[in-house]
Amino acid sequence: MEPADVVVIGAGANGTSTAFHLAKAGVKRVVVVERQYLGSGATGKSGALVRMHYTNEPEVRLAFESLKYFQHWKEMVGGDCGFQPLGLLVFTPPEYPAHLEANLAMMRRVGVNTRTISPQDAQELDPSLWTGDVTRVAYEPESGYADPNATIYSLARARADLGVTFQFETEVTRVLIAGDRVKGVETTKGTILAPVVVIIAGAWANQLFAPLHIDLGLVPRPGRVSVFRWPMERSSKHMTYIDKIHRMWARPIDGNCTLVGTESVFAEPGDPNHYSEAVSQDYINACRRQLSRRFPIMRQSVVRGNWGCMLMDSPDSRPIIGQLDQYEGLFCMAGDSGTSFKTSPAIGKCLTELITEGRATTVDLVPFRATRFAEGKPWRDEFNYGLETGTISR
Repeated sequence: MEPADVVVIGAGANGTSTAFHLAKAGVKRVVVVERQYLGSGATGKSGALVRMHYTNEPEVRLAFESLKYFQHWKEMVGGDCGFQPLGLLVFTPPEYPAHLEANLAMMRRVGVNTRTISPQDAQELDPSLWTGDVTRVAYEPESGYADPNATIYSLARARADLGVTFQFETEVTRVLIAGDRVKGVETTKGTILAPVVVIIAGAWANQLFAPLHIDLGLVPRPGRVSVFRWPMERSSKHMTYIDKIHRMWARPIDGNCTLVGTESVFAEPGDPNHYSEAVSQDYINACRRQLSRRFPIMRQSVVRGNWGCMLMDSPDSRPIIGQLDQYEGLFCMAGDSGTSFKTSPAIGKCLTELITEGRATTVDLVPFRATRFAEGKPWRDEFNYGLETGTISR
């Protein structure tokens, strides 16, 4: 194959965003290699929430920077990402009022439009809500959701116009090394020589890291979603929701259904090469149960569909983004636990800055460094809501 300046492994939201930004920055020969096809991994099955509510500033900054893209997609990328700014409500355990206020204050310093509202105000926004377990609700009027496939399709079309080359149904079998630096990749269709390789392979990343003797503690696990038809009495005032009490996220789909995911049922680690694209009845039951606790009328809902994918967890559930010290020219975005669709525009931009300029200036990527685990400094948010991980929302 022709040599490249940069090879990006993975054609999901973060891979397409990185290739788009590299081409915009003037990198002439960018090749994206994808084992299947565009959006065939977690991105194509993402809930695609677009929100800013995190319990740490670095991820808030990535999400806030990315919001500008979703709001102005046609001008900044081209095409349509299907962004629907319906607003977001976040339900947090009432025993953490100081944590909620601290997080909202931090988000407002960054520039996020967010505030708390009363349970009564929340019910005016959606009369189907039950709010008996909260005293205040976080509200982001500019948040919502996007169409994950439309997002990456438009990024791919824009990248093609900028000269990016795609290699679909092509698996990278190993990253090629010469001494202490990268020299390209070996694929099922040939070798591509390149001085820079960016691994954004989702649940398949370990297969590339292991031969390089790189162990980031990544664990693949299923990501699962169910769809429920609205009962006749359900209000059509449906927003986007993150419920940290019932470990659930939800948003509307198709104008008459709710797309929902829950982590109230633990997902055992799985094999990304052998997984089901459908979910179990136990998981559907768990989704209906958790959904009905926040929206009692949804007890009468009819399940309309479901799907599964594979995600990749890091040891602290936070993304690993940046250069890998073991080899010059090797970069990655890995272990995001399924939460990085909403931050992918900024992640692609920051990785491009790091690759082309030696430093990410849009958002500092140092907190996302891979070495934090070896340093004994795994990510822990000071003002969390009593949860061990922060992966409720996709």
